[in-house]
Amino acid sequence: MDSLTWEGDLPHLRSPVLVCAFRGWNDAAAAASTALGAITSSFDSELIAKVDPEDYFDFQSTRPTIVLSEGQTRRIEWPENNLIAVRIPTADRDLVLLDGTEPNLRWRTFSETIATAADALGVELVITLGSLSKIGWGGLRIGWIRAPRADVDRLVAGKIVADHATSLITQAIATRVLERVDEVVAFTREAAAMRRTIVTEALAAKVPDWEWVAPEGGLSIWVRLPDADAVQFSRLAARHGVIVRPGPLASPDGGFRDHIRIAYGADPERLGEAVDRLAAAWAEYAPQARRFPRTSLAVSV
Repeated sequence: MDSLTWEGDLPHLRSPVLVCAFRGWNDAAAAASTALGAITSSFDSELIAKVDPEDYFDFQSTRPTIVLSEGQTRRIEWPENNLIAVRIPTADRDLVLLDGTEPNLRWRTFSETIATAADALGVELVITLGSLSKIGWGGLRIGWIRAPRADVDRLVAGKIVADHATSLITQAIATRVLERVDEVVAFTREAAAMRRTIVTEALAAKVPDWEWVAPEGGLSIWVRLPDADAVQFSRLAARHGVIVRPGPLASPDGGFRDHIRIAYGADPERLGEAVDRLAAAWAEYAPQARRFPRTSLAVSV
């Protein structure tokens, strides 16, 4: 347990339950990690241990990020895995949350480290959370819980009372996906990579003055349009039969006005045609952009 550091003395917890959620492919839309965050902020919570990321991450694959604080101070945020104690006075049990990022390396050692910590805390039950969105396809927006049958039944009963339940068809599909999740993930990644190649090769051939960085994953690519207004171009592209998302719609401050997002989740044979239509829209737009320079935006309040 050298990679795990306790923040102080072991807390006294009542029949604790370990609830685990990892950021990564099985946390689509951050559904599971957001659920843990909501629990942490809603109850009396305490950070009790940290796992050193050095042994478990390939930092070229899962990169640390640099964060600006108040526009000046910079700090590096490394991928974390933390144990958080949550005391719930109105319940019979307390919780231990494993909140972090899915490791790249040494899963067996990582699992043994967490299991040893759980034993030290007296954990009696383990529940794992995840989300399936975009693993099978983008519309499969459903989460999952892995726990003993009796506890799952209690959670299902509570969900039925709280809402009108997810559609039965979606639940049935999710069950099939979970039975073959490794196969589905491999297929989804291969299909996305193939579609990405089709789009990037077509863009390079049809609109060579556009700029982009090929993404490592996902189902879309951001492209910079030289000397262009992405909002104006997206409207023209729509008239040519292709929907793209202009950068300002995805920016909290209206930035990236020269960027568009091109989704490539469609059938491969349609992607080439889509790029042809974007190229035609660009051929129509570019002379206009040169003839009528973009003006500043004026706002009256």
